[in-house]
Amino acid sequence: MQQRTINRVLTGVTGAALAGMLVGGVAAASHDDSAPKPDKLLAQQQDMAALKQKAPEKNTSSKTLAESSSKSASTESDAKKADAKASTSKDAKKKADKGPKAILSGTTTASYFWDDGSGINGDTGAPASGKPMQKGLFASPSWPMNTKVKVTYNGRSVTGFIGDRGPGAPSHDGVMLDLDTYTFRYLLDGGKPDSKYDAGTGEGHLQGVKWQVLSWGSGAGTKGEPQPLG
Repeated sequence: MQQRTINRVLTGVTGAALAGMLVGGVAAASHDDSAPKPDKLLAQQQDMAALKQKAPEKNTSSKTLAESSSKSASTESDAKKADAKASTSKDAKKKADKGPKAILSGTTTASYFWDDGSGINGDTGAPASGKPMQKGLFASPSWPMNTKVKVTYNGRSVTGFIGDRGPGAPSHDGVMLDLDTYTFRYLLDGGKPDSKYDAGTGEGHLQGVKWQVLSWGSGAGTKGEPQPLG
């Protein structure tokens, strides 16, 4: 009886010991296979941190590239605008250069007339050039007939031609041009005369009129500085 009891106790102890060993082995195996080692876990954390740092750098690089492309496009657009402006300026200058250049220029006091041979207001007959009285027909005491002349006053200009002789006695006092009434009034204030014979203003002379000879006419007269009549 006593021996049987001892055997049961030993059997129970042995079974408990074996069970404990099995549980410990399983736990050890489970710990070794599934739980990451400290070194491995640290490496994984470092890799994740490195990936997070690289992502913003990529975005920043893309943003910088986009900004660079935008600035480049803007610079190219500004350059094209500057080239277009320079080209327009050059074209305008070329057009200005193509215009007739003055071969002689100066200033004088100018009077006005309208001499159509009708005898109205004491005119002395039809223009000496044989061409009918018209806008842009001027009279000179000495220049050749049909000489092309540009007159400028107060920022306004008219180009006409010498088609008559005059003024008479006033030319000896420095009045070297007679302008048709339309040209005279336009140069004065941009207006129109009251009639062909009356400029419609109290002014009978314009002082400081700039004249430019653009080409000499083939008619009778003398080239060069204007000379008093007779």
